[in-house]
Amino acid sequence: MSMQGKTVLVTGANSGMGLATTVEMARRGATVIMACRSLKRGGEALAEAVRQSGSSQIRLMLCDLASFDSIRAFAGEFTAEYPVLDVLINNAGVVALKRELTADGYELDLGVNHLGHFLLTHLLLDNLKAAEQGRIVVVASGAYKIGKLYLEDHTLSRGFNPAKAYGRSKLANILFTRELAARLKGTQVTVNSLHPGAVGTSIGVNRETGFGRRVLKLVSYFFLTPEQGADTAIYLATAPELDGVSGQYYYRRKIKELTPRAEDTEAAARLWKWSLEQTGLE
Repeated sequence: MSMQGKTVLVTGANSGMGLATTVEMARRGATVIMACRSLKRGGEALAEAVRQSGSSQIRLMLCDLASFDSIRAFAGEFTAEYPVLDVLINNAGVVALKRELTADGYELDLGVNHLGHFLLTHLLLDNLKAAEQGRIVVVASGAYKIGKLYLEDHTLSRGFNPAKAYGRSKLANILFTRELAARLKGTQVTVNSLHPGAVGTSIGVNRETGFGRRVLKLVSYFFLTPEQGADTAIYLATAPELDGVSGQYYYRRKIKELTPRAEDTEAAARLWKWSLEQTGLE
C-alpha cells in the first residue's frame, strides 16, 4: 500500500529491522523520521536509507530511549514540527548481557524496551489521534513466554540473567499493547504487537566493546534477514484491512494466541499504573 503523504516514526532505525523498515516505508512514499541514539551511527544509517530507498523524505532525529529527559526533549521537538503522526513503530530493543541501568535507574532492557517506549508513545498520542487512522506497532518477541514482571525488584538486583531481563521486557511490551488498545477504544488509533521471528541483528552486541559480534556472525546463517523480520511490522503499519484491528499479537502476518500470563488484565493494569508513576505521567 502507498504511504504517500503519511508521516512514520521508527525507533532504533539505525540498523537491522529498524533500518529495513525505514527503507521500505520511504520506498512507499512516506516521510520517515529515524529516531536514533547516536549521531554518528544514525547519520551513517540515514545515508544508507536514502541510498537504498531513493527517497529524500527521510530525516534523522536524536532520541535516547534510556533517558526520560532525552525522550521528552525529542517529543517536544517532534510535535512542534509534525502535528500529525500516522504510524509509530516502537522497534528499538536492547539485550543487556550484564546488568546495566538506564540514566533514570531502571534495568536497561525494561528501561529501553518498555518504559522508554511507554513514555514516548504517551507523549505522541495527540499526534497519532490527529491522523486519519493512527497506528502504533510494537515489536515484541516470542521471548515474552519466559517473562515475569518482577516489579518489586525492577532493577533485577537479585538473580539477573539476560534471558530473564529480555523476556520480562517483551512481556511488558505485550501487556502494554493490550492495555493501551483497551484505553484507545473509540478512537481512530490502533495498537498491535508482533514477534518478528529469529532475526540476525546486532541486538545482543555490546555497542562499546563489540562483544558478541563473532557469535552473531556464526549463528546468523540460521536467522531471518532484517528485511524478512521487518515484514510483519510493515504489514501492521500499512495494510488497509487492519483498519480498526487493535490489541492483537502477530507472527508472520497472522494473529497468534498468547499465553495466559500475557492475557492477564490485572497484570496489565498493574504494569500500566506502575509505568505511569515511574515516567512521571501520573
